[in-house]
Amino acid sequence: MNNPITSLFNIDVPIIQAGMIWCSGWRLASAVSNAGALGLLGAGSMTPELLLEQIRKCKGATGKPFGVNVPLIYSRVDEQMDVIIREGVKIVFTSAGNPATWTPLLKQHGIRVVHVVANLKSALKCEQSGVDAIVAEGFEAGGHNGKEETTTFTLIPLIRGSITLPLIAAGGIATGRGMLAAMALGADAVQIGSRFVASEESSAHPEFKRKIVETRDGGTLLTLKSVMPVRLILNRFADQVRTLESAGASPDEMKQLLGKGRARLGMLEGDLDEGELEIGQAASLINSIKPASEIITEIMSEFHSAKKSLMVL
Repeated sequence: MNNPITSLFNIDVPIIQAGMIWCSGWRLASAVSNAGALGLLGAGSMTPELLLEQIRKCKGATGKPFGVNVPLIYSRVDEQMDVIIREGVKIVFTSAGNPATWTPLLKQHGIRVVHVVANLKSALKCEQSGVDAIVAEGFEAGGHNGKEETTTFTLIPLIRGSITLPLIAAGGIATGRGMLAAMALGADAVQIGSRFVASEESSAHPEFKRKIVETRDGGTLLTLKSVMPVRLILNRFADQVRTLESAGASPDEMKQLLGKGRARLGMLEGDLDEGELEIGQAASLINSIKPASEIITEIMSEFHSAKKSLMVL
């Protein structure tokens, strides 16, 4: 399947595996890349030393293109970028920050740069900054989210009408039909997170994966809007967050509740009560844990089947 994104990254299918903290290690990224899509390492939960190890293991596990997702709010981002450049990584997705900060340096080293946005203003800034592509992530997504709460169905055509860069849709997409819908709205590819968290190769804790499969519609909520909006599975911790938010807690009070290591506690260590369980609304569409290659095969099969069915209408 040849389009602006598959050509840009030299991949077979227009699917990007999101670089999710605590879930996107070398096993998942290499499995996705080996299946013809683009795997990403999630550097947001990695020290520079661990990132170096993960990059080298990923190189050893796949000869296909892979990339690294780097949240720019991370305190050691300069060290991470140094590792990425020294190791010759060719694709970097940046998020949670100004794309103008790192894009020029990365491109000087021949690196393809993609930035994640949640609104049109940020997309236009990306185009001015010289990125190679944009991920437009709707309110349905898991993890860090946009404060605007714009849905994917609104965000994609809004941005597509204003930019010429290759566009990747994210947020609420876990199936082939969802992929077809996003591309009908103007996306060239999709970035999928939640579905790959519930894969065999994901580094997420087995209990967290099980919880994702059990989550139904209405089982997630966008919270922590005063600090950094994040969509969580409802649990005891999420209830505490909602209670404080309803009481008008300050950002400092919310940060105190968060403390340190809540995301690791939930997603990597499997504490389903006190951990921060980041996942998207697409969790309600996930009914099983499968190898990443099977997930990609199923998505593409459904995509082509749905596309064929529409052509006969």
